[in-house]
Amino acid sequence: MAYTTLLFDVADDVAVLTLNRPDALNALTAEMHGEIRDVLDRLEKETTPARSLLITGAGRGFCSGADLQQSLSSDSGAPDLGRLLETDYNPLIKRIRNLQMPVVAAVNGPAAGAGMSLAMACDLIYAARSATFFQAFANIGLVPDAGSSYFLPRLISRAKAARMMMLAEKISAEQAEKWGLVSAVIDDDKLLDEATAAARKLAKGPTAALTSIRRMLFASERNSLSEQLDLERDLQQKAGYSEDFAEGVKAFLEKRKPVFKGR
Repeated sequence: MAYTTLLFDVADDVAVLTLNRPDALNALTAEMHGEIRDVLDRLEKETTPARSLLITGAGRGFCSGADLQQSLSSDSGAPDLGRLLETDYNPLIKRIRNLQMPVVAAVNGPAAGAGMSLAMACDLIYAARSATFFQAFANIGLVPDAGSSYFLPRLISRAKAARMMMLAEKISAEQAEKWGLVSAVIDDDKLLDEATAAARKLAKGPTAALTSIRRMLFASERNSLSEQLDLERDLQQKAGYSEDFAEGVKAFLEKRKPVFKGR
């Protein structure tokens, strides 16, 4: 299927979703949300088989957040932004977090507002040296949304999140790495290669186990130690019955690399 606001391709079990409104720094529109939903439908239903997802942006930006010209236009006065979040942004973040495969973000330039939230919803964030991260909401009298107030304090601490959100401080990729926001900072001309290599490695891994690791990491943000131990027990029990575990043990004993099937 051809898309208007996205580029989408699958190769080597890696699905690559490229936000493709470069003239608008890939700002999110209702049409783009609809096309992303279609991509996620295809991945979830396995009509487009893949074992990892890479998200990036076309041109010089990753995503500048919501397209304000579209989001703030209303014939009846002030727009209902809560409804916009309920119908588009919140489901997007939830679906990224619940996807049954690892997700990598390749942040190739500015990531602002909900665009930054989109990156933070991913498992690994590879940032170009030219990338910046910006919680711009306070500059226009709004509050962080699309999960920003959930993700950011957990990644960089409440105090640093307050700086970014309340003072609208833009930070560089290097600062983001120091604060623990991103997985790695890569030279701009090598970003996509490095991020794709990571996505390919994940795609060749034990997909069910990696999905369980995603679940464990997300749950650890709210679970008590006792609850987390119980979750580890349950997910390890499930992993122990998998074909990939049997292959992993066999490959270890035969002193070769395992060939995982994602089952």
